[in-house]
Amino acid sequence: MTDADDAIAIIKRGCEELLVEAELVQRLEAKRPLRVKAGFDPTAPDLHLGHTVLLNKMRQLQDLGHTALFLIGDFTGMIGDPTGKNATRPPLTREDVARNAVTYTDQVFKILDPARTEVLFNSTWMDKLSAADLIRLAGTHTVARMLERDDFGTRYRTNQPIAIHEFLYPLVQGYDSVAMRADLELGGTDQKFNLLMGRELQKHFGQAPQCILTMPLLEGLDGVNKMSKSLGNYIGITESPDEIFGKLMSISDRLMWRYLELLSFQSMAAIQCKKDAALRGELNPRDIKFEFAREIVERFHGRRARDLAAKNFIARFREHALPEDMAEIAVPASAPIALVQVLKQAALTASTSEAMRMIDQGGVRVDGKKVSDKAFTLTPGTTAVLQVGKRRFARVRIGT
Repeated sequence: MTDADDAIAIIKRGCEELLVEAELVQRLEAKRPLRVKAGFDPTAPDLHLGHTVLLNKMRQLQDLGHTALFLIGDFTGMIGDPTGKNATRPPLTREDVARNAVTYTDQVFKILDPARTEVLFNSTWMDKLSAADLIRLAGTHTVARMLERDDFGTRYRTNQPIAIHEFLYPLVQGYDSVAMRADLELGGTDQKFNLLMGRELQKHFGQAPQCILTMPLLEGLDGVNKMSKSLGNYIGITESPDEIFGKLMSISDRLMWRYLELLSFQSMAAIQCKKDAALRGELNPRDIKFEFAREIVERFHGRRARDLAAKNFIARFREHALPEDMAEIAVPASAPIALVQVLKQAALTASTSEAMRMIDQGGVRVDGKKVSDKAFTLTPGTTAVLQVGKRRFARVRIGT
């Protein structure tokens, strides 16, 4: 295993806070694999680069010889974590959770090493607890302690409802650490209260308390808000190579350094060298972004896709050519069909309202010509190249 001081430097890269560092050093010096926990409530079926900030850190810990405990909160997912919300979040059904969990496990090994990963479900132990057990667990903390959590405190002060079951969420997440005998738990900065709960419950149950590593929340493409599918400022790891490449090339130069620190596997020394060269005017930030985009596309789609996406980007934005691997889609219709419907059915937009908005913004082209009429239609038997924005293309055939 890596020397404790060197390991701490790797672990702390890009992190927000490490609690308690001296305790973690002591565990590292014991030269045994640590049990590193991170929990994911499968409330959405797809991972984006914001999720990978934490997963990358788990992979770094795996590379240091430790075991990743990838916890899928199929039990807590049915409660619904209100973290960062100002209202009760609706719980998922067990069927919703199970369906989303399958997608998580399919995607997570694009980052984690399967040989050093244990995939766990907290229903394994929570389903075995009786009502009396849950009451005893609830008895370990007071309502006043729960109201110390920012979102609960804010809602209480503003007379917004807090359901009793919501208080169970941090308790169950904390009990997960007890059941898993975690040495270190990772989470976003918005999870600090819940992570500390695990530490306190481990003490209560006679275990050595876990250390805590909080990771920053990655800004989305807008450079302001947390990356989120609902805000549309995300990069999904299963998006097409061209889409990922183009989105990364669109980020600001300032945001580029943030992404490099949190998402790249390059060393901090290498990143700093590039930053110094850019400040001296010896290296163009565009070229740094280009290599970074290649790195990320290769990570999730492989080398061939990386090279093709890079080639397509150069062709589209420097030579105004069409991508070589453009999707070909058939849209059934027996009569003229509105372009906005075609864009939705071809998955070039998420909805007809988004299609209309993109037309208003001048972002839709049919066979290279900009469309300004939201009532534009396509007739059966025609084939057209549709473009939305700078990166979304499809060759669409209309017909029965």
